[in-house]
Amino acid sequence: MRLGVLDVGSNTVHLLVVDAHRGAEPTPQLSEKSQLRLAELIDKRGNLTRAGAESLCSAVADARDEAKRLDCGELLAFATSAVRDAKNSGEVLDLVRRRTGIPLTVLSGEDEARLTFLAVRRWLGWSAGTLLSLDIGGGSLELSAGADESPALAVSLPLGAGRLTKQAFRSDPPPKDEIVRLRDHVDEVLAKPAKALAAHGPYDRVVATSKTFRTLARLTGAAPSSAGPRARRVLTRDGLSQVTSFIARMASADLAELDGVSPGRAHQVLAGAVVAAAAMDALGVAELELCPWALREGVILRRLDGIDV
Repeated sequence: MRLGVLDVGSNTVHLLVVDAHRGAEPTPQLSEKSQLRLAELIDKRGNLTRAGAESLCSAVADARDEAKRLDCGELLAFATSAVRDAKNSGEVLDLVRRRTGIPLTVLSGEDEARLTFLAVRRWLGWSAGTLLSLDIGGGSLELSAGADESPALAVSLPLGAGRLTKQAFRSDPPPKDEIVRLRDHVDEVLAKPAKALAAHGPYDRVVATSKTFRTLARLTGAAPSSAGPRARRVLTRDGLSQVTSFIARMASADLAELDGVSPGRAHQVLAGAVVAAAAMDALGVAELELCPWALREGVILRRLDGIDV
């Protein structure tokens, strides 16, 4: 069957089309993104701006048409933290449905962590043992851990790279005191969840997903995307420290020129690095292994299992 997955995230609206059936690896046919940065289009009242809602409607309509052109039998459309956290979320969802005919399912933070964990487990297999998974998005950080396909503990925290960039940094590049204050804030938010996650260890594998982690790993010398999804990629704590010191002095326009850095996300990389470092320190992790599957693949796998997302 041909499935379309429409992921309305905090940074992008991402359409992934795959050919898949139960028990087989989904085969990607198309991956198309619209860079909306919804997490940065939340106004002072906590609402998604009208311009943001209009852009979202257009992106969803384009994705709907593309999925139809590619003969998708089903379009699984969902939204994550930017829409979920907006105070006018209900109005935005209604507008999207009326304009496009597409009902967006809003995933909770725990749903995101749970489905990402499923994707990581299926990619690595049972031989990976007890897993700890980290995923930095635009709006939130998902952490999950366990020995099964469903995590024993799944946590979502408001520590996304886009959200924190908007909240913490006033200039580009930011002064050192703003970076220090951000790190203190992230440490405080992570303290209690990190203790809970530590209780589920020790872990056989510690795994990271998401564009933020892939970018940071690439900056430390990990294989480029052209090497394919099965190339082994890691992010070490020492490598992350070196990269963070380097990029902290760079304007995002200069950072965007580096290999592996997306121009649309360059301004968020530093905040993402701060979160990654704080999470690794809080969890006592010296090295992360990168997994190419994440939330979208988790949604696909759950659908193929015949279980509602």
